[in-house]
Amino acid sequence: MIGQEIVYKTLAALGIPFDYLEHPEAPTVEIAKRYWKDLDSAHCKNLFFRNHKGNRHYLVVFDCDRELAIRDLEQRLKQGKLSFASAERMARYLNTKPGSVSPFGLLNDAENHVYLFLDQNLQKAKKLSFHPNDNRASLAISIEDFRRFLAHAGNGHEWITLYEP
Repeated sequence: MIGQEIVYKTLAALGIPFDYLEHPEAPTVEIAKRYWKDLDSAHCKNLFFRNHKGNRHYLVVFDCDRELAIRDLEQRLKQGKLSFASAERMARYLNTKPGSVSPFGLLNDAENHVYLFLDQNLQKAKKLSFHPNDNRASLAISIEDFRRFLAHAGNGHEWITLYEP
């Protein structure tokens, strides 16, 4: 599995600084919140879905303190019926495992297969934080640098309203 190394090398090559926080394994937001108190950023929840046919995959990113019902999400994304993608699909397309998924996994998606939906409310944050393909650490980068990262990754993405502030 390509872990944190590809993230750090890519961010360095792009000249993107980041705040780094190493912590015990944190596969859920509830666990990660115990360690994030010193990381000044908007913390994100990242959910990996597949469509009904299993031929399209989506990464959905939003504020970790928000909940989204899958039916509501299906209506907002207009991609048909969604279900959580399996660990095998996560490994295949993002080369990561459950509890570690984040937009940084897009670095492992050579075919740019995964489409990214981001809640537009995150654009108001100064910094966003994600696991760097390993849930034993968290990285925070500025929203401007995150946009640069997305351009580099090359996957299709859009900022949409997932919930009203």
